[in-house]
Amino acid sequence: MFNAHLLALASALLLSLAAAHATVRTESGLTESKAGASETYRLNVPTEKDISTTEIRLVVPAGVTITRFQVTPGFQRTVKKNEAGLVTEVVWKGRVAPMEYVRFFFQARNPAAPGELSWKVYQTYSDGSVVAWDDTDPAQGPASKTTVK
Repeated sequence: MFNAHLLALASALLLSLAAAHATVRTESGLTESKAGASETYRLNVPTEKDISTTEIRLVVPAGVTITRFQVTPGFQRTVKKNEAGLVTEVVWKGRVAPMEYVRFFFQARNPAAPGELSWKVYQTYSDGSVVAWDDTDPAQGPASKTTVK
């Protein structure tokens, strides 16, 4: 009985920690999608410090083709494209106060082949510090993953 309660508490703690990081999910909140499918994704970024987030940079995984963005009031968006005209990075500048979060929605076409997408996100705070959600240190800054089936 004690082990079951301890396990439940540990699971709840891990879920709350995982939910606190910058994550990319489907519009309905899933971590998987179909190969070759058009999908609406959401990037969720909470401010985890006592100072504001001022910039969010998303590196688009290879094989993902972003087709459009939803307007996010209060944010300016810029994109970086490769020689083929595909979006490789997106930067949103604005302000996300402590204890707040922001969601950015975008539509994309998944790669034709199954695999795992790794979404690298870099969150800049008002003091210039950057938190890397890119698996450089998976324990502290895990990259968000999407399984393409």
